[in-house]
Amino acid sequence: MKQIVLGTAGHIDHGKTTLIKALTGIETDRLKEEKKRGITIELGFAYLDLPSGQRLGIVDVPGHEKFVKNMVAGAAGIDMVALIIAADEGVMPQTREHMDICSLLGVEKGLVVLTKVDMVDEEWLELVTEDVNEYLEGTFLEGANVLPVSSTTGQGLDELKAELDRLAGEMTERSAQGPFRLPVDRVFTMKGFGTVVTGTVVDGKVELGQEIEVMPQGVKAKVRGVQVHNEEVEIARRGQRTAINLQGLGKSDLNRGDVLSQSGVLTPSLWVDVELTALEDMQRPLKHRAPIRFHTGSSEIMGRIMLLDRDEMAAGEKVLCQLRLENMVAVAAGDRLVLRSYSPVTTIAGGHILHPHPGRHKRNQPVVMADLETLRSGDPKDRIIVHVRLAEAKGMSLKELLPLTNLGSKVLNNLLSDMLSKQELVRFDKENGVFLEAKVLAGLIENAENMVGEYHHLNPLKPGISKEELKQRLGRDISPKLFNYILKKMTDGNTLKAEKDILRLPGHEVRLAEDEEALKKKLLNAIEKGGFTPPRPREVVEGDDLKHAKELLRHMVDEGVLVKVKEDLYYHHESLNEIKTRLGDYLKENERITTPEFKDLTGLSRKYLIPLLEYFDTSLFTMRVGEERILRKRS
Repeated sequence: MKQIVLGTAGHIDHGKTTLIKALTGIETDRLKEEKKRGITIELGFAYLDLPSGQRLGIVDVPGHEKFVKNMVAGAAGIDMVALIIAADEGVMPQTREHMDICSLLGVEKGLVVLTKVDMVDEEWLELVTEDVNEYLEGTFLEGANVLPVSSTTGQGLDELKAELDRLAGEMTERSAQGPFRLPVDRVFTMKGFGTVVTGTVVDGKVELGQEIEVMPQGVKAKVRGVQVHNEEVEIARRGQRTAINLQGLGKSDLNRGDVLSQSGVLTPSLWVDVELTALEDMQRPLKHRAPIRFHTGSSEIMGRIMLLDRDEMAAGEKVLCQLRLENMVAVAAGDRLVLRSYSPVTTIAGGHILHPHPGRHKRNQPVVMADLETLRSGDPKDRIIVHVRLAEAKGMSLKELLPLTNLGSKVLNNLLSDMLSKQELVRFDKENGVFLEAKVLAGLIENAENMVGEYHHLNPLKPGISKEELKQRLGRDISPKLFNYILKKMTDGNTLKAEKDILRLPGHEVRLAEDEEALKKKLLNAIEKGGFTPPRPREVVEGDDLKHAKELLRHMVDEGVLVKVKEDLYYHHESLNEIKTRLGDYLKENERITTPEFKDLTGLSRKYLIPLLEYFDTSLFTMRVGEERILRKRS
């Protein structure tokens, strides 16, 4: 059965709550103050079983201008509207504002109910009906049925039910493929049950026992119970008015405006990119950085409008802009919104979310405006590309793309598969399903190739750059999985050679000039001749040759001919191995050795003894215990 929610709209005291009670038998005014004052303050909820068997959820909203923010919270999840107009008063200020809000929230279907017809004569009723039809011209309710009803006498109630049944039958059920989301419009405590929240499921479904996340706080909770129209159910789906009993949270942990969602789906943000349309009767232009009241779902948040390509927004104008909010919000692309002015408080504009958690934009940037235009009107693939490209080297997962695209998991999966096959995207992390734009990958590969080439140019005597150094040079946003993916692409494509931990371009070889070969030979001969007591580089060469000598020494270390024991102390590998063998044999026989004993063993002075002992410690051959050394177990 389709899940349809009807919302009321209309001026205060035009009979919305009385009509719902006459239709359903349910009193939606539950607060003492509401009953005492005879006006609706908070949202009320009911349901109606239509003649066809279709059950209609009903949201009753306040009509008083002081409670329009509550009306917006209730209207956010409705499928169609019943515009309530009292026959004895006709169209009034809140009639107009409620209609504006419904239009801005994307409501497209509904009907008009003329209440209190028992209080007027036929001639007056005809005049009011004509006036209402004239007012509705150019609105989404133009041509809608206008039904005269009396909640007191029951006149017209059967006809109203039949019309609601007809409209519900024409409604297309909304897809429930996206992750679960429910904007909270009411929080209360029930004895024996604990904390309960209510709202309309706007995406996906929620199941008994499911772990959900309360956003924007990011607090986790477990679903202890689910009700739809006061009946216990296992699952509540998109479009259903739902009450959820939460385990592990108190009433003070939640507020109207919070969103229950599938864990790990929504990202809280102080910034949102939006498309806005100003009302035709907006009293004065909306200036850049003007304070606004932002309404979406069931939340109201103060903020400022950031106009990106102009200084002010005129009445009736449509713009792409950014909102800077005072408190975090958790929304998805496509969510509808309403803006109200800061003071005096009136509805001024509305639209929908383009990007739920963007970075802060600079003004008058053609690239920014082009991306926003793509998010507004581009096809789904183009919108995916924008989001994946903006993520740059971090990439974007399927889970992250769901609220950014609002396409539903099935549609999104199919599009991503097609884009992978056409090589518009690459998936570098199959385990977590993380995607990267193919152009971004190509740019990273080009950067890596240039960086290795530059390293060869600056270090001609080194065989190549280490993997870790190249990763650092590419940037901190490069994850280990992406880096390994880049290396595999480059080595498979023969644009990079990997030899253990060293990376080089295919054509790179260490080639020494004649003077370098001569200097290398001079250094090597001196160190080899020195045996256990090799000379320092400065004892062999001086001046400009000393600087060049250090590069050649590093080169011989890379070749494995020399071993660097400490700064300016290099041993020929054969000499060092002989010392290591003597030390190892001694320790196998005696277990421990002191510095004086090592001196007796090698005949070396402290100039060489201490560096050698420390080298053997750091190379994990020996281990210092007090003033003695022992062999490490693995040695």
